[in-house]
Formats: sequence, C-alpha cells, structure tokens
Amino acid sequence: MTELFSKSASDQSEMPFALIQGEPLAVIPQDLYIPPDALLIFLEAFEGPLDLLLYMIKRQNIDILNIPVATITRQYMEYINLMNELQLELAAEYLVMAAMLAEIKSRLLLPRPAESLEEDDPRAELMRRLQEYEQFKKAAEDIDALDRLERDIHLPQIEIPQIEIKMPLPEVEIGALLNAFRDVVNRAEQFASHHVDREPLSVRERMVIVLDKISAEKFTSFGDFFEPGEGRMGVVVSFLAILELLRESLIELVQSEPYAPIYVKATA
Repeated sequence: MTELFSKSASDQSEMPFALIQGEPLAVIPQDLYIPPDALLIFLEAFEGPLDLLLYMIKRQNIDILNIPVATITRQYMEYINLMNELQLELAAEYLVMAAMLAEIKSRLLLPRPAESLEEDDPRAELMRRLQEYEQFKKAAEDIDALDRLERDIHLPQIEIPQIEIKMPLPEVEIGALLNAFRDVVNRAEQFASHHVDREPLSVRERMVIVLDKISAEKFTSFGDFFEPGEGRMGVVVSFLAILELLRESLIELVQSEPYAPIYVKATA
C-alpha cells in the first residue's frame, strides 16, 4: 500500500515522495519495471460504428446525403487496424459495419445493367441510419445538458429543531374585565343617533297625480309636475312617473323646436 507522505518543513531534511509498508521512500528504485503499454490515453471515444462514421463525416464537413463511400471506408478500416494494433477488444458491430461499407463500395464500383439504372442508391440505408442516429444523439446531448438533480442542483437538507414555546395565559380579575366592558359601552353610546325614515314615495301614486293635472284639450308645462320642496327623491319619482305614462302611451310630450319648452298632454 502506497500513501502520500508529508511533514512540515521544520522537522524534515528530505521529503520522501511515498510510504511503502510504513517505510519512507525518497529515491525511485532503479530496477522498477514499467510495461510499455501500462498507460494508454484515448483522446476519442466512440459508442459504436455509427458514432465513428458520424464523427468522420462531421470532421471533414461531408454532406450526410452524399457520402464518398470509398474515402470513408478507407478511414474506417484505418481505425479498425489501429484498434487491432492497440490490442483492444474489437466489438463485432464494428466488423459488421466494415462489411457493410465494403458491400456498398463494391456495389457502387460494379457496373449495373441498363434496366437497373434507376435502382435505389446503395448508400440510402446507411444514410438513413446515420440521420436517425444523429437525431437521437443530439436529443441525448440536449437532455444531458439540462440541470440534473444531485449533479448540477443540490437540494439543501436542513433539520428544523423542535422548539416548544409555552405562553402563560394572563390572569385577569373579574373587576378589571367589568371595567373594560363599561368603557366599551360608554364609547358605543357616544355614536348613538336618532334616525327618522322618510315616507317612501310611490311611482303609481305619482302617475295618478300627473294624470289629474293634464287633459287632452290643453298643454301643461313639463316643469309644473315637479315640486322642489320634495327634494331630490320627489323630483326623481315624478320623472319616473312621467316616463312610465309615456311608455304606456297615456301621455304625449310636445316640443316646437330644439331647446324650446316641453309640454305634456293626455293622449286623445
């Protein structure tokens, strides 16, 4: 077991870079053997053959609908050979895609009969799969970019202590309560008032009064039906009575010209 070893600068002469079985080690052993392939760094990681093909196409700005199969196949085989040289476990799906590219390449190179010139492009299936994979990959990247709980967002967890608050009830004597009630009663008496309701006026009764004042032979001035002494309510009731009689066609309103006096007479 190897651990990092550190001491303060005041009590150390030479800092060992490791502890091996409790013993400090300050010099690297000369007989330490490190295999040449002990450390491998992969700069690009692909999730499958479609991901590798899509990477090659985008890196060279190739139109996905017009793929140069020969060039892509050559680059793809170079990557397969590189994986073999690095002694990586080559997935079977990479070999299947290599066979598919070889088949498409051969079908494009071989001459086709005249009657099959309008045959579908051999690359159509590959282009469809690449477009579908690109859509799903883009959707996965968009979802991964969203804020995720416990990765980008952390909910605070706070334990609220249980606090018991005891509020003692005040002790009130009956005498103090009676004195407070007496003050409330005294304040209420200061707002007491004597309210006199006026006798409500009836529109039907005022209609009868208006009919008694008019006739079919003469005109009566509109202002004669209002008594200012009755106040606003009396004037309004008289006006409503005239409108009701006019609606029932029992009276007529006559005016010779605009802004001229208005006269009332009974309907003939």
